Amino acid sequence: MKKSLLIIFFINLILPGIFAQQLNPGDGVRITFLNITDQITGDYFIQQDGNLQLPFIGLVKTTNINFKTLRQTIFNKYAELYKDPALTIQPLIRINVLGEVRNPGYYYVTDVEKMTGILALAGGVTGAAATDDIYIIRNDQEIQLKKSEVIEKGNTVADLGLQSGDRIFIPRSFWADAGQYGLILSGLAVLVTLVSILLRK
Repeated sequence: MKKSLLIIFFINLILPGIFAQQLNPGDGVRITFLNITDQITGDYFIQQDGNLQLPFIGLVKTTNINFKTLRQTIFNKYAELYKDPALTIQPLIRINVLGEVRNPGYYYVTDVEKMTGILALAGGVTGAAATDDIYIIRNDQEIQLKKSEVIEKGNTVADLGLQSGDRIFIPRSFWADAGQYGLILSGLAVLVTLVSILLRK
């Protein structure tokens, strides 16, 4: 799984960003309304037919529409009902976190989520994690990220170009396995010593 860090920057240049990508059924949007009392603020998810059911404006089609266009469509519909709406609309994409995390599985993240936040959603990394290298797996591609570029610099989902369905893999440290082998060898050495003592009697 060794690839140059430059790959991630190259892919980010040639692949669409978070706002250009299309959301899939199961993904969603997070709507935050600051200047109204109607119960609209919340998370809403795209149905299998590609439609998004939103309060007061009904169904919004998401098929073959990138997120930037979808966001503008939702804003325009609410602007017809409310004057100067203080409205934010964020994508909610589904990411699968795998490997050495305490609670592996699927999680919904927004475009402003940082890698540290994503790992926190998964319960944090285990003591056996090799956090110097983090991998994004997209279809048959493996993109290697360095801890210094991902965590220490605080890159967001949008910065990293994460897409719906991506898998984040935290590998296991070599030293964690080496420690286990060391315990096994130590146990075998003790066993051999005991057998040797018994045979002498």
